[in-house]
Amino acid sequence: MALTAAAATGVAALTLSAAGSAQAANPCWKSGSVWYCNNATGANVYASTNTSSGVVGRMYSNPSFFVCKFDGGQNHGGPHPTRWVWTQADNGKWGWMSDNDIASETNPLPSC
Repeated sequence: MALTAAAATGVAALTLSAAGSAQAANPCWKSGSVWYCNNATGANVYASTNTSSGVVGRMYSNPSFFVCKFDGGQNHGGPHPTRWVWTQADNGKWGWMSDNDIASETNPLPSC
């Protein structure tokens, strides 16, 4: 039993130290008139800030460029639950990507 308790204590210590070392996401960066952010490959780009509006394209590039952010769209959870970003999907169509699909911190983007 002593071995089991020691193992459990070691796992708990590893879990605590891993959680304590979490870092905030790196911010998006500006280049010219657009902002570049690291994002999920294959993320959906929607016609509006409501997912029922339909997918207009997907984002396979990473990083990708974004123009601005909008807070107030459909709630989709995450650190910015109602934030969406305006971008051009890889098929050339413009639309909105959920902030949840962006790994970089989107706070630096201007408001739309």
